[in-house]
Amino acid sequence: MEGPRFDSSDFRSILPRFTPEALQANQGLVGLLGEIGARKQATPAQVALAWLLARKPWIVPIPGTTKPTRLEENIGAAAIELTADALGNIETAAAKITVLGARYPENIERLTGI
Repeated sequence: MEGPRFDSSDFRSILPRFTPEALQANQGLVGLLGEIGARKQATPAQVALAWLLARKPWIVPIPGTTKPTRLEENIGAAAIELTADALGNIETAAAKITVLGARYPENIERLTGI
């Protein structure tokens, strides 16, 4: 799978979850979110955020972005209502895959200066 290529200044370029192998391995879940999104006229990211919001009242997703258009997109997730079937489908798909790639590299402090 040919995935996105990130400029070296893009933080995602150092994240294990954004390697070509991880993107390919995690595509099943992304595809399902896209299918549900197409039916709801929403993006996969909006469906993912709506799923998190629907899971438990104390779960508060904190998506990061530097682009105002993405911020508007993320805010739109709060208006998406997922049916019990859609929630079940997402849970079932998520249970079938092991998300490949750590969230952050082990040497994040050295790479970012944090």
